Amino acid sequence: MKTLLGHHARNIVCLMAFIIAAACSAPQSSTAAPFAAIVQDARTGEVLYSENANTRLHPASLTKMLTLYIAFEEIQRGNISLDSLVTVSKNAASQPPSRLGLKAGQKIALRYLIRAAAIKSANDAASAIGDAIGGNEAKFAERMTRTAKALGMKNSTFKNANGLTRNGHLSTAADMNLLGRRLFYDFPQYYNLFSRRTTDAGMAQVRNTNTRFLDAYEGADGIKTGYTVAAGFNLTASAERGGVRIIATVFGGTSTAQRNSKMAELMNVGFRKAPRSAPTKPPAAPEYQGDVENALIAANDGLPEVEGGAGKTIRLLTAVTTSPRPQARPVAAKVEATSVAVAAIETSIEEAVAEAAAAPPPAGTLDRQALELAEAPEASPEPEADRAEPDLMLASAAAISPPPRPSNLPEAPLADDPAFDAVAPLEDDGSDPEMVEIALAEAEPKDLAAEPDPATSDVAVLAEAPHPAVLALTESTLDAQAEALAGNQGTAAEPQQLAAVELTSAAAKAPPKRNAPIFDKVEPMTVAAAEEAPVVIRLSTSNARHYGVHLGKFNSRDAAERMLLKTQLTESATLNEGLRKVVQRGGGFEANFMGLSQEQADLACRRLQARGTPCFTLAP
Repeated sequence: MKTLLGHHARNIVCLMAFIIAAACSAPQSSTAAPFAAIVQDARTGEVLYSENANTRLHPASLTKMLTLYIAFEEIQRGNISLDSLVTVSKNAASQPPSRLGLKAGQKIALRYLIRAAAIKSANDAASAIGDAIGGNEAKFAERMTRTAKALGMKNSTFKNANGLTRNGHLSTAADMNLLGRRLFYDFPQYYNLFSRRTTDAGMAQVRNTNTRFLDAYEGADGIKTGYTVAAGFNLTASAERGGVRIIATVFGGTSTAQRNSKMAELMNVGFRKAPRSAPTKPPAAPEYQGDVENALIAANDGLPEVEGGAGKTIRLLTAVTTSPRPQARPVAAKVEATSVAVAAIETSIEEAVAEAAAAPPPAGTLDRQALELAEAPEASPEPEADRAEPDLMLASAAAISPPPRPSNLPEAPLADDPAFDAVAPLEDDGSDPEMVEIALAEAEPKDLAAEPDPATSDVAVLAEAPHPAVLALTESTLDAQAEALAGNQGTAAEPQQLAAVELTSAAAKAPPKRNAPIFDKVEPMTVAAAEEAPVVIRLSTSNARHYGVHLGKFNSRDAAERMLLKTQLTESATLNEGLRKVVQRGGGFEANFMGLSQEQADLACRRLQARGTPCFTLAP
């Protein structure tokens, strides 16, 4: 009997304990969550309304704003891109709803995870982002807290990437409002995500959790909702009217409708208090302490590809630690002039050394003759009328210098015939100047230029009946010729014969006339007209350059062309060889870069996506 009674007593005690435990573990009413709110002028950051704004409360899914902020930072730094494939970790796949439905080990593009976290508020997508960037939940949570401090969120600490309730995972309405303003100003290229009603998340089409407020309140364009039992219904929202932008945050709403109604009241207060015109003062850049971010990123290298679910990502440490002032660039003109002067000096020195060390040229060569003339003492200048023309002087310099002229030769006045003035005097080569002057005085100018007729010339006559003086001149030395001429001064020799003797002697002794002491006359080279360079009017698409990059569809051709030009200027390293092409199709104008190789197109698209410019590769 006692045994049966004791058994029933134990059953009653167990039942009572179970009832008490169930009552204690039941979710608390959402009305028990504390209320907090803040309203700011987004242009200046001025606080227009505040209630419990710095009280540390549960932020719920407002946490995902910070997860997305860090993801945008990583994209901006080039550590990851929107098209990077993220391996879903076991931790991310095990998160409770709201969920996208990710499986452990699955690979999915980062852009789809960002869309799911921002619009559907998917817990598994946010955790997948955090595990891929931080390596695991704990490390990413540490980074979140550090980033929050750098942004100015002084009262926030985080334990996970999605905002599910954890001990110590707390923030304030003021901190979350500051984070929402940061997203708007620091990453405006991604802010439009928060105003989309639906979007493609890769695995499914997802719907925005903030659709009711976006549709109900005029000017609303974001940004994020949140709910847990401990937090209540939270919302950070932004709206713009007439150039005035208001951003507000509500913690602890009792329902979606009550929260949205309260947010509308706070927004109205903000628009009433905010001035119509105010200077825009974007928040300052985050103030990270030392190199903590880079140290955290470096510690995450070498993660396994699948084990533990974390995707292995190679990251570059690109933070600038020092920025020394560069030296002034020298003026290009001065540098060029100095280079030319130095080169000229070096060339002159080399030529002088080579000339001093070189052996003298062989005797009898033109180079030796030129050297002897250069070393000879300079003669006293002759009167202007007695100077020879340059070509005769060069011809005389090329010949061997004759013996000095006898001093007892008679002097005769120059001929008065005007034709003499038209002919340049011959250089002294050992002939009798008097005979030359007589011959030149009787000759017509046209005869000097014309070729003599062999049958009628005076030379031919003298050849048939040579004069004794002619024989003496042709068969003896210059001294003998001078004596013969002095002895036969009174001989009735014809002037024509004497002139012929002089010309014959000069022709026999003078070498062929040269234009210079050491150079022969060279026929001028005919310079062919430079061919006009071909003008390339379009880029060849050979060598597998059949790929392109599509930047989207625009309402006008002008907008598409502006987009192409802007993109080419910012991404000239990969798109400089591409052709800008606008195609009208389907009621719009598509902006494309064509004429690229597959590698160029893929690289350009990855770099553009990393900068927040949507694009995809066009294949042939």
